[in-house]
Amino acid sequence: MNVAFIPVRGGSKSIPLKNIKLINARPLIYWVLDAANECNDIDAIYVSTDSPQIKEVVKAYGSSKIVVIDRSPETANDTATTESAMLEFAEKYDFENICLIQATSPLLQSTDLTQGFSAFREPGIDSVLSVVRQKRFIWEKREERFYPVNYDSFSRPRRQDFDGFLVENGAFYITKKTSLLHSKNRISGKIQVVEMPEETYLEIDEPSDWEIIEAILKKNKQPKLETKQIKMFVTDSDGCLTDGGMYYSNNGEELKKFNTKDGMGISLVQKQGIIVGIITGENSVIVENRAKKLNIKECYIGIKDKFPILKELCERYNISLSEVAYLGDDINDLECIQNVGFGCCVPNAPEEIKQAAKFITKLKGGEGAVREVCEYILSHYNFPNRLDYTI
Repeated sequence: MNVAFIPVRGGSKSIPLKNIKLINARPLIYWVLDAANECNDIDAIYVSTDSPQIKEVVKAYGSSKIVVIDRSPETANDTATTESAMLEFAEKYDFENICLIQATSPLLQSTDLTQGFSAFREPGIDSVLSVVRQKRFIWEKREERFYPVNYDSFSRPRRQDFDGFLVENGAFYITKKTSLLHSKNRISGKIQVVEMPEETYLEIDEPSDWEIIEAILKKNKQPKLETKQIKMFVTDSDGCLTDGGMYYSNNGEELKKFNTKDGMGISLVQKQGIIVGIITGENSVIVENRAKKLNIKECYIGIKDKFPILKELCERYNISLSEVAYLGDDINDLECIQNVGFGCCVPNAPEEIKQAAKFITKLKGGEGAVREVCEYILSHYNFPNRLDYTI
């Protein structure tokens, strides 16, 4: 049994009762409750608090997965550690694995947690934590002088060539109950990480953090999928399945870069009976070959006007446009995105496309955007043939 554990104190000093303070018109804790509640890997959500006010707000969220429990004064004072609350919980409740979620990370999504549990299921992994990649040049003081830590100041790398470093963003940690009780720490043993978008580096600790994150929430707020089931998923190729770059071999042969994670995502939705198609303006044999490899029978290349093809597909399979998810990246995808039930786009799409889309992926084309849409669809529906899947 996998449980989410969300510890929330009532005694926050910097922002009083910040865990239930409204941010983007909702209590702060509701954002992480959304992520945990929508994650199919989580069987139950335990919110541990010492505040009657927080208890009432959490209960009002209205999910059968959520259990509000008491947090003792010893684990809720100003010097108490999060581990003390986790250990108190572990000694009283039965579960196999625990996912610590911090309410101060409202940018957390259910897809992040799904990726976390996928990583946790990898052979030999004992714990997983969320991180972000920071591309900053770090300096340190040694013997009254300052020195660069992670780069050569005489050979300063370009940002796009710099790997940077990984930083905990505090959004979530996953470990086994046995490991927690043995190590008395939130992570131990062989540790895996899940990289989240750079903007999720922010946690709400100070009023200034609040203003920044609220602005991001307003920009990124995604609507829930409608109740009608998605029966078809169609995507553009360049800029969605690929990064949109133009690559050539030494012989001048055109090359394209695809992402294996997207292939797995497509396989997962196909197993649930979802029809998958590709409609692209590029006239490329490479795309056709990729479609064959992914067992995508509906592949249309060299299409400038995509919407008529999409309508023809719907008629052939007796599917309404409201039952279609579509992922695009540019103006020639706009009509499709506007008319389907779940129109999606990548984060570097033109502003006009973003305004029309119901869902904007965190990941760019060729970097897992298609996989992100597939996981979102799977996590928001109860399919008759649903499978537990391991990445």
